[in-house]
Amino acid sequence: MSETTTSEQKTESKPLAVSAFGYELIRDELLAELLGKDTPEILYWAGKRLARKYPLSSLEETIHFFLEAGWGHLTVKEESRKEMLLQLSSELISSRLKKNPNATFQLEAGFIAQQIEHQKKVTAEAFEHPNKKSLKILFTIKWDKTDIIE
Repeated sequence: MSETTTSEQKTESKPLAVSAFGYELIRDELLAELLGKDTPEILYWAGKRLARKYPLSSLEETIHFFLEAGWGHLTVKEESRKEMLLQLSSELISSRLKKNPNATFQLEAGFIAQQIEHQKKVTAEAFEHPNKKSLKILFTIKWDKTDIIE
């Protein structure tokens, strides 16, 4: 009989989960209190910074990252030469929007913008559009093919 190390036990067990209440406390209460009126802007740049720490080579990897991070299910709704429309949904997002119609998803927007910049090698921006009726988030990502990043 072999001994199982602590790290081996962790990989064999279920992934840890955070309650929606705990997530909302940190995301919508504590961060807003700490960051004040600049919360959306700071979260956008924080999302970009996170994306630089976790560069992903494709949109499929970005979609998978969102699931792994517990941020929700990201799907492509439309794509053209200069922009893309993504939808983000989950029970947590629905819950956040029901409890706080002004909840911000700028962390996710910044993360997406930076990943698209990295993947397409052009400057990109993402804009969030919460749909309070469907309780989902739409992101419009725009890029400039003439503003190349090397």
